Amino acid sequence: MAKAIMLQGTGSDVGKTVLVAGLCRAAKKRGLKVRPFKPQNMSNNAAVADIPGDKAGGGEIGRAQWLQAIACGVAPSVHMNPVLLKPQTDVGAQVIVQGKMFGEARARDYQAMKGRLMDAVLDSWGKVGEGADLVIVEGAGSPAEINLRSRDIANMGFATRADVPVVLVGDIDRGGVIASVAGTHLILPEEDRRMIAGYLINKFRGDVSLFDDGLKSIETFTGWRCFGVVPWLKAAARLPSEDSVVLERLASGEARALKVAVPMLGRIANFDDLDPLKAEPQVEVVFVPPGKPLPADAGLVVIPGSKSTIGDLLKFRENGWDRDLLAHRKRGGHVVGICGGFQMLGRMVRDPDGIEGSVTEAEGLGLLDIETVMEPEKTVRNVRARSVPFDLPLEGYEIHLGRTTGPDTLRPSAVINGIDDGAVSADGKVIGTYMHGLFGADGFRGRFLESLGIKGGGIDYRAEVERALDEVAAELETYLDCDAIFALAR
Repeated sequence: MAKAIMLQGTGSDVGKTVLVAGLCRAAKKRGLKVRPFKPQNMSNNAAVADIPGDKAGGGEIGRAQWLQAIACGVAPSVHMNPVLLKPQTDVGAQVIVQGKMFGEARARDYQAMKGRLMDAVLDSWGKVGEGADLVIVEGAGSPAEINLRSRDIANMGFATRADVPVVLVGDIDRGGVIASVAGTHLILPEEDRRMIAGYLINKFRGDVSLFDDGLKSIETFTGWRCFGVVPWLKAAARLPSEDSVVLERLASGEARALKVAVPMLGRIANFDDLDPLKAEPQVEVVFVPPGKPLPADAGLVVIPGSKSTIGDLLKFRENGWDRDLLAHRKRGGHVVGICGGFQMLGRMVRDPDGIEGSVTEAEGLGLLDIETVMEPEKTVRNVRARSVPFDLPLEGYEIHLGRTTGPDTLRPSAVINGIDDGAVSADGKVIGTYMHGLFGADGFRGRFLESLGIKGGGIDYRAEVERALDEVAAELETYLDCDAIFALAR
């Protein structure tokens, strides 16, 4: 097995994903063959990892591990995130194991299921380590959730089984970091506490010397060494976001030539489809929370993917966004629907088998003459395609249920593997597609923006992500004792 270290957090959203990506890139720059691993993830932002020999196309992993694989300079693997939970309701989620649909479970049922999933986690753990010098593991949530410890596969349950040393991450930006680190030390059982080799503080703003007494206090309470204090990493904002919790903190920023409005669906999925547009200097992307109207000055409305199309469609109407969207169209505005958003743009969405829930059909937004029927078989694959309206190459992935038909599909938005995909309205201003990553194609994005009156678009988005990863790694080398962290690995 490769040597390994693990980052666990004092809570959720403390920045583990970016720290692991940055450490992966730092290790790669040192010439190490490094791989990421996250035993269990919960996110509706999924990526597709190819599975050799799988005729179906591929399997699902969290987009965090997809990003971390890029940081390592390797292709993503389903074994980098063997258990992925995709929330469908407030109490239940779809369970993906080693890339494939395993079942659905309510929160209480999943706790009982986790014992069976540890075997899959350890199997994937062995596969990820093959041929690697170092594996950097990301925990989920917090090891301080001792009420869940007996069946844990994400934090100390995994660390103790795999004998992986842990660095604890505390987030000073949210306040109470001394208590969160010291409190974690206090309540952990001895078997778990001795796995922790030290801690680091993340998201510090200002003069770090002002926290010297805080570090002394943590050392007094815990005896743990500090591996460093990481400032707020500005480059992290240029990396794809993993979790929808970040949407609650997104501001619209300064006004720019084109405003893109994105309704924040309750089960929004793969919203990092918007990241390439956000990176364009003349584009302002505004995520619109429930209860707020879609801005009247938006030139483009993008309806993103959804893990629960019918449920989000009903909420869309409750928020009055259907009226806002109709007014936007009457003003000559453009609309793009991606995956679930594409399905919502039609006349009707039907779910005769109740795959998404108890509501089996809902009237669509009526901007495309199409109809969608949900079917049990899920399409999961990476794709190369071609834009029909612009005759330019596209590259992305599909993760969806449902079959869409209707007159507007005779005007496809793209051709994928020789098969028409999506639909376009007669005036060309409403576009729907099942392909995620549409805006990641620089040439297409530039031409699409030009059609909306924005010239000079089409930056090299992938190069921007690579530069951001390099900058994060450089910052970590400056503010962390990376030598000591990597030396922990065993």
